[in-house]
Amino acid sequence: MTESPLLILVLFAGAAYLAKLWYDDYRAANSGNPNPRALPGATSASLKLIWIGVFGAIILVGIETVGEISLGVSEDQTDIPAILLLSMIGAGILEEIIFRGYLAIQSKGRNLLVLSIIGFSLLFALLHYQYYIDYSNEGDYATLTIKLGLKESWSLIILFVNSLWFYSLRFLKWNPNRSLMPCFSAHIASNIAVFVVKLAQGHVVGLW
Repeated sequence: MTESPLLILVLFAGAAYLAKLWYDDYRAANSGNPNPRALPGATSASLKLIWIGVFGAIILVGIETVGEISLGVSEDQTDIPAILLLSMIGAGILEEIIFRGYLAIQSKGRNLLVLSIIGFSLLFALLHYQYYIDYSNEGDYATLTIKLGLKESWSLIILFVNSLWFYSLRFLKWNPNRSLMPCFSAHIASNIAVFVVKLAQGHVVGLW
């Protein structure tokens, strides 16, 4: 995840615009004039399900934190600037529309849906390369190093489980309209909870 203030602001602005487009589609569907090219999941969901999603996401952050402490890797966290919170909120919108919105095979039966959810959840975890790939630039040479120690492996497992949770919020019977609303809420709550944990542990350093 980038720590460039300009790129963070661009990402957040893009996510905010996409959220507006999604909300416009949501309002159109509720008014009885749905947009035929609406973004996925632009439908309503129960408040109860939204809160279930949020609490589940926060519990997973708690499990992640306890696991890091138990493994003795909680002090190995990367320091981040406070402005990165905007990027984390934006990612909760962009990633949900891409993964939970588009990346699931829905038309070929339940078994293929489940398999696609598992596969795309693995992809979701691996695309967060900052958790297990180190990049260094020394002189004329750039080096990429893959690290899969306890900390990195635990982070990837949590990312995978988080993705399964977000997919569950969209595709289980609790959400008959297949709304992305619980997914947005849970993902953003998860990222904010991660930020709060980092703040409490002293890993949020400065504004920029």
